[in-house]
Amino acid sequence: MVYRPEHLISARFRRGRDAPIVSENERRMMRLIMQQTGVTRSALTSQLELSQQSVHRISADLETRGLVDLGPAPAPTGRGKPSPSLHLAKEFAYTWGISLNTDEIGLCLMDFAGNPLAREIWPMDTSAREQTLDVMTERMQALRLKHGLSEDRCLGLGFGITGFWLSGTQYNPPLPLHEWSLIELGPLLSARFRLPVWIENNANTSAFGEAMLGHGRAMKTFGYISFNYGLGGSIVIDGKLVTGGRGNAGEVSAVFTPEERPRRPALQYLLDRLRANGVNVASVSEMAQRFNPTWPGVDEWVSDVAPNFNRIVAAFWAVTDPEAIILGGQIPESLARRLIEQVRFTEINRYGISRLTPSLLFSQLEQHAASLGAAAYVLERSCF
Repeated sequence: MVYRPEHLISARFRRGRDAPIVSENERRMMRLIMQQTGVTRSALTSQLELSQQSVHRISADLETRGLVDLGPAPAPTGRGKPSPSLHLAKEFAYTWGISLNTDEIGLCLMDFAGNPLAREIWPMDTSAREQTLDVMTERMQALRLKHGLSEDRCLGLGFGITGFWLSGTQYNPPLPLHEWSLIELGPLLSARFRLPVWIENNANTSAFGEAMLGHGRAMKTFGYISFNYGLGGSIVIDGKLVTGGRGNAGEVSAVFTPEERPRRPALQYLLDRLRANGVNVASVSEMAQRFNPTWPGVDEWVSDVAPNFNRIVAAFWAVTDPEAIILGGQIPESLARRLIEQVRFTEINRYGISRLTPSLLFSQLEQHAASLGAAAYVLERSCF
């Protein structure tokens, strides 16, 4: 049987027996309210291409069911009484987001309006799956009690894992996460947490978090490069995460031959370089936290990987024409900016006019992007 987390959503959230939480028109309205906090009913009428009566009826039903709150009307700008503003009801539900890297775990608790209530990152002290799940469960329980949240108000959990997608809910992460590889994670995690669980690649949850809560508020189309033990990427077009026909769109490591892979900008190779130069760092996570740009080996690594990083940027530019390419994952900001300084775009100029190039930016969500995006992904899949 195919695992579908939507089937596990609690009946308390649904419109009716075996019905989803929101209808298609309600979903469209919720998405606009999420994107435009405080939007008025009158403004929604033109954006949704629905009649004023339909917008009033849908918003009233969402308010009655507790998904939307009415706020004060904006100051009048013309004749007639302004309609009230609409806001997502943060108390309706909450979600969890977990990100799993080779050496650290990120955890986010988020309310229904997309506000993070708690964000944590801690080192993963064991590669054993069951022990790691125990730690996750304990921290979730502690945060739930701290914030006074009841278990039945949880909408679900988003789970981001480093590695590429295979099929169903199976992923192929790097070797340190071998116990998480080649197994159906959906049923396993849903049974463990007693929640519907949506699973995605860590780079995808990071890009989704950036789209909803970071740079994506000012731009709709961007590429995202996730620097972790390995190297991944994602694509957001018109505000939507694009996963491709095989679920792995944006997997930038695929552009390198086996001989080139050790010179791609994956942080495992910087870690090896630092250790070879006498810098005592145990993991990518520790390296990121303690990072010193003057460490021996850093300059050489930047020089070595710069051509391949340039190729990644050029590929995003050529294929998706993004407004920006965002650097995120576990990479320290100072190191990300060093790589950005190395980029040279091939100028395409005719009649004295050059093709526009994307901005190169550091993530606004930094190391929390993957867990924030995982928590927000639950909201998007179920309601927006």
